[in-house]
Amino acid sequence: MKLTALAGKRRDPEPTREPVRAAEAMPAPESVTVAPRHLRIGDMYAASFAVTGFPSEVGAGWLEPLLTYPGRLDVSLHVEPIETQVAAERLRRQRARFESGRRADFEKGRLADPYAEAAAEDATELAYRLARGEGRLFRVGLYLTVYAGSEKALAEQVSAVKSLAAGLLLQMQPTSFRALAGWTSCLPLGVDAIKLRRTFDTASLASAFPFTSPDLSPIDPTDTAAPDGILYGVNAASSGLVIYDRWAQDNYNSIVLARSGAGKSFFSKLEILRSLYRGVQVLIVDPENEYERLAAFAGGAYLDLGAEGVRLNPFDLPEGADKTAGKTNALIRRALFLHTFICVLLGEQLGPGERAALDRGVLAAYAAVGITSDPRTWARTAPILSDLADALLAQGTPEATSLAARLEPFTIGSWAGLFDGPTTTAPSGHLQVFCLRHLPDELKTVGTLLVLDTVWRQVTSRERRRRLVVVDEAWILMREPEGAKFLLRMAKAARKWWAGLAVITQDTADVLSTDLGRAVVANASTQILLRQAPQALDAVADAFHLSAGERDFLATAPVGTGLLAAGEQRVAFAAVASETEYAVATTNPADLVDDEEPDDYFDPELEADATDSDSDSDAVSAPAFSTADLDDPDGALL
Repeated sequence: MKLTALAGKRRDPEPTREPVRAAEAMPAPESVTVAPRHLRIGDMYAASFAVTGFPSEVGAGWLEPLLTYPGRLDVSLHVEPIETQVAAERLRRQRARFESGRRADFEKGRLADPYAEAAAEDATELAYRLARGEGRLFRVGLYLTVYAGSEKALAEQVSAVKSLAAGLLLQMQPTSFRALAGWTSCLPLGVDAIKLRRTFDTASLASAFPFTSPDLSPIDPTDTAAPDGILYGVNAASSGLVIYDRWAQDNYNSIVLARSGAGKSFFSKLEILRSLYRGVQVLIVDPENEYERLAAFAGGAYLDLGAEGVRLNPFDLPEGADKTAGKTNALIRRALFLHTFICVLLGEQLGPGERAALDRGVLAAYAAVGITSDPRTWARTAPILSDLADALLAQGTPEATSLAARLEPFTIGSWAGLFDGPTTTAPSGHLQVFCLRHLPDELKTVGTLLVLDTVWRQVTSRERRRRLVVVDEAWILMREPEGAKFLLRMAKAARKWWAGLAVITQDTADVLSTDLGRAVVANASTQILLRQAPQALDAVADAFHLSAGERDFLATAPVGTGLLAAGEQRVAFAAVASETEYAVATTNPADLVDDEEPDDYFDPELEADATDSDSDSDAVSAPAFSTADLDDPDGALL
């Protein structure tokens, strides 16, 4: 068959429409005018920059401020992996150059270059990590394009972006005479026309990944429900809110460390108020009378030990003790506690003869008011300290008589105000504040013991509910042996009773320099660090394993701004409060000059009107709290 024959039989194709070229189908501006430092793209002006300098240390989501910039800003991140063998060879050569330069400086008597030393250490660390397979190296290019509607507006936007980048310790260089290449490098084309790159390792690249967020991640990443917890504040690295739930952690304890005036009490009061709305019962040990206004505002019970007519009777048996008589003997446990109480009251350990006399006197004092080992008698009125003194005198032994004589200052003497009668206020309710400020120094220790015993018995009561025990100015409590024992026991055992211990202190040395303090820190899943004093900053950084960036942040953090450490996650936040919350929580003397009673800024009638006018107000109103006494014989402190 000839080719000519085939050619003669060929038909001409039917006329069709010319196919649209791929380039013509892509969206494009109507015109692009190229200037040395910017472009005019249609009606918009654009200027591109390449990032050439990076901070030495960054955290997760450090690019978030650029990604959430309120103006129009394109951020392009170009990543190219480096082969492991090539990376290892280049690192070897780099280390060899650093070492040769170091030796040359040493031979010529020159001072060591700190930048070269730091670079050599980084190169050595990267080489070992690469050899162990812990990471890889990448070439990374970071480019920015700023848009505006005019040249003047573009200059303003460029200045704002440069200021933001300088705050992130980024060095930006304009793509002068390469404005078109800079713009195309920021378009979603995958083309890096600038090729100004830096070498990143895996960890550094992961922290720069655009989808990495500085916010706290949920415990279950697949859970799409709204976050549960309370508002701690605004994320200092993004525009998000820090909503945290201490009850979802391994344990419910927390520790707040800050210097005086850094806002630790203000933040703690905000957490207490917001916890009350979630139905958490809060018990506060207040050594400095900082929570009286909070108790008045929230309708809580306020017990001011040391004030006239305010007493806690150490002989009181827990209410409902007869209902658990088969499990424990409340009378015996209270008698054991009274041994500790008397030792603390007298400030000395008792000898064997005195302890025996005391034991007989305690049981005799209970028997004198009709309380015996029969559980049916445990609901009767308990004796007081003067009844114990009378029982000791009735024994007639030298040890008992001597012990009764040493109790006279607390029964009929000048210090009898705290023990000369039955309990005046039974602690109960959703919020309880135990103030220790007005206790005399001679009674501070024993008053603290009574408060801690009362708190612990409520924590270990039969009714299981979320309870938060707040110990403010814990350094004062930790100076007392019994107070220190209480903190340690609460830190280790509170979780079993669905309770959390919140320790607040400004004396970092007392917390971190003792075994007890370190145990309290180790048993706190939630750690909140506000601004630290320069003298304590090194100890805090070592104890909490802070990075250099976190250390510098805590050294200069504004009031109310701090670092929340929850397990492996850390987030910087700034506490925020409404006007009402601020009025209750503030301790600034300037704000309290004209302050009167809390009722002056809390009007029940206004609250009632707001409730009537808003059908959804139940979602934010305070829940109904139980006011029953929650004591239980199983909850004895000792």
